[in-house]
Amino acid sequence: MQKKTHRRQGSTATQMQTLTSIISTTMVLILLGLVVLFALTARVLGDSVRENLTVTIVMQDDTPSADAAALQGQLLERPYVAGIQYISSEQALSEQIEGMGIDPTEYLGANPFAISLEVQITARYACNDSLEWIARDLKAEPIVADVMYEHDLVESLNSNLHRISIIMLVVAALLVIISLVLINNTVRLSVHSHRFILQTMKLVGARWSFIRRPFMVRSLWTGIISAALADAILLATIRWATAKDPSIADYITLPNIGLMCLCVLVIGLCITVACTYLSVTAYLRKRESELY
Repeated sequence: MQKKTHRRQGSTATQMQTLTSIISTTMVLILLGLVVLFALTARVLGDSVRENLTVTIVMQDDTPSADAAALQGQLLERPYVAGIQYISSEQALSEQIEGMGIDPTEYLGANPFAISLEVQITARYACNDSLEWIARDLKAEPIVADVMYEHDLVESLNSNLHRISIIMLVVAALLVIISLVLINNTVRLSVHSHRFILQTMKLVGARWSFIRRPFMVRSLWTGIISAALADAILLATIRWATAKDPSIADYITLPNIGLMCLCVLVIGLCITVACTYLSVTAYLRKRESELY
């Protein structure tokens, strides 16, 4: 009767330890998943901001609209062009009148604005080095009078995005270290309660790999269940957030969500299995007198 009671108590304690390990690991993986998602979303947002940078191409005063439209079609085939907006001289004049409240034709006698093209640059080319040779490439066109872009704005934007990326990387590294310590402590507590069983199995000649096996299998399942719970909570949070603000879906893309879930699973498995292996090995190396 006493043996059955002890077995029941031991089984209950093991289940509680496993449950505690799953909960603590899940909470850590949620934090890691959020950092991964924020980093991926920041990258998408940064690319979106970069592609809002425009290069203005001003045509020669006597450029026919057909030639300007033909140049627009040619530029759309170039790899650094994300999109082009055609602005006629009449549209430019209308925007000037609307913005400044002054009609320059009243004192100039003619429309001073030429046809222009607002070129959106792809994110990978949105840096000053690339924009310099892009400007030279565009100026080589016979009907182009000038090419303009905000040099200081591009420099400031790339500098800020680079700084944000470094901060996100540092935060991710710190969270990985913290999660490693927390999960390792949880695993060590679980292994500590079985230290005498480990010593007994070692004394009767059991191989270390055989002794580790049940702990490794348990840690594997702990990692899988924790990662599944963390992914489920993260996906539910994303769904709730997109329901509140549908514009969020433009930046939290399906590939990034899939990558986040994969990272949570891989990190969860690697950390739990590695911590279990190291903890069990550490207790196997101890002498019996060190277990008390």
